[in-house]
Amino acid sequence: MIDTKAVILSGGKGTRLRPITHTGAKQLVPVANKPILFYGIDAIRDAGITDIGIVVGDTAAEIEAAVGDGSEFGVKATYIRQEAPLGLAHAVKIARDFVGTDRFIVYLGDNLIIEGIKQFVEQFESLSPNSQILLAHVPNPQDFGVAELRGERVARLVEKPKEPKTDLALVGVYMFDESIFEAADRIKPSWRDELEITDAIQYLIEHDFDVRFRIIEGWWKDTGKLEDMLEANRMILERIEPSIDGDIDSTSKTDGKVVIGRGARIENSILRGPLIIGENTRIVNSYIGPFTSIYYDCEITGSEIEHSIILERSKIVDVGARIESSLVGKNVVIEKHAQRPKACSFMVGDYSHIVLD
Repeated sequence: MIDTKAVILSGGKGTRLRPITHTGAKQLVPVANKPILFYGIDAIRDAGITDIGIVVGDTAAEIEAAVGDGSEFGVKATYIRQEAPLGLAHAVKIARDFVGTDRFIVYLGDNLIIEGIKQFVEQFESLSPNSQILLAHVPNPQDFGVAELRGERVARLVEKPKEPKTDLALVGVYMFDESIFEAADRIKPSWRDELEITDAIQYLIEHDFDVRFRIIEGWWKDTGKLEDMLEANRMILERIEPSIDGDIDSTSKTDGKVVIGRGARIENSILRGPLIIGENTRIVNSYIGPFTSIYYDCEITGSEIEHSIILERSKIVDVGARIESSLVGKNVVIEKHAQRPKACSFMVGDYSHIVLD
């Protein structure tokens, strides 16, 4: 085990995933039936870090209920309350008492890095720069913070440049020593009235601190938008191992990689993977297509679903058209009422009830 701490940022309002996030934490929306936040905790633990501070905001109670003291994940969780979403650098500032003088990583709670972060943490430990950032080649760098490089060091960071000089976007994992607290204290709020982490790192660069980088060659996704959430779901499902713990009747068929949880019941239906069905979910007279995750205690009857995420305790009944590229919240009811529609695509908040005319 290495002598480094981690800070996971799990505050924020998740405005790009509304209405789902009006009633829940965006970090707990499941991808392949596992909350996004849990992937980050697992990645940090697998890198050898077990002392984790979790910065929480309005959804603190929900995050704490899900993670607890961290023992279920093999870590120790400490909660750090951020009274308002005042920026990533502000979240780092309020973690100062937790971090002390230790080196630490900052992990955005809605990010997924398929290859994990172990090798990057090991490089940070062995080289001991003041900061190390992770970068990824992207086709749309103008939508991200972009890094300009000089040899093995970072020369400049530019937030969402109109004419990017590189295609290297900042990934939501940062590594620091205590010099970042000086930077966070010296910078001023941006036009958003937030303390930006890019400004803090730029301060380090301009004051001759050693800021290095590593480039992620594998897959990374910020799951803050619907399309990114569905893409993350697809990528994770492609890697699952088939597992059938529920019941499938003789009139049902499965094809490809399919996971069915305990207590689930499949009746007269077709399941074409990769897909995952949660515990105690019932699928009747339906087609569930590739890249679909259906969470626990759901009921799907007489319907077709593909490339979608259905959250817990939701019910979809006799929907004539195929539901695709959708994110359906908790405790939702979608049912057909009369004339058959030709197509459906949803992003539906918790406790919704939709009747299709």
